[in-house]
Amino acid sequence: MKNFGIYAIISNPRMLHEDVAEVLADEKIQYVQLREKNLHDRKLIALARKLKNIFLGTSTRLIINDRPDIAKIVGADGLHLGQEDMNYHDARTIAGNNMEIGLSTHNLTQLKDALLLNPSYVGFGPIYHTTTKAKPDPVVGTSLLSEALKIATVPVVAIGGIFPENIDEVLRAGAKNICMVRYFMQSESKQELKEKIHFVKQKIKEYDTNATSH
Repeated sequence: MKNFGIYAIISNPRMLHEDVAEVLADEKIQYVQLREKNLHDRKLIALARKLKNIFLGTSTRLIINDRPDIAKIVGADGLHLGQEDMNYHDARTIAGNNMEIGLSTHNLTQLKDALLLNPSYVGFGPIYHTTTKAKPDPVVGTSLLSEALKIATVPVVAIGGIFPENIDEVLRAGAKNICMVRYFMQSESKQELKEKIHFVKQKIKEYDTNATSH
């Protein structure tokens, strides 16, 4: 099971979407999800194509949130589906067999159901209270995260309300893949975003080193 460290979501950034994408590509972030639910289709497609062009020739993969049709149209590398989105099999019919698909899960029952589909990865959370979503799911906490990590057969992305003040708890629970939406999206310059990414990379590395040395 190959983990990838940071999973980035571009959603309502303070900077231009393109500037955020350039930093993420420079930092070799493997998965970058575009999640802009309030954009009309034409604007969303145009933006997705811009990001796809930025990621061309890099190790960064463009993931489209919710929309298998748009993911297919723009030639995205992957699709992310929530619990209330189109089901996995219908989305696969639209997206095709080569597209990676990730799934959001919010409890162990959903996680077990998702694992039966053998997705590319699963998101698990929210670990803490989050304001990123209009209707956030119940907080799962780090104890449930630990249980999820024990049964997972694909990479698990810990998500929801993760900031520098609580990231150690998440990493101590065993998380190898972290998503910090607000922390990254509140960056007001490329340099600030780079520094935040370096901080998270170093944190993940510290816990990885500690785990392998015991």
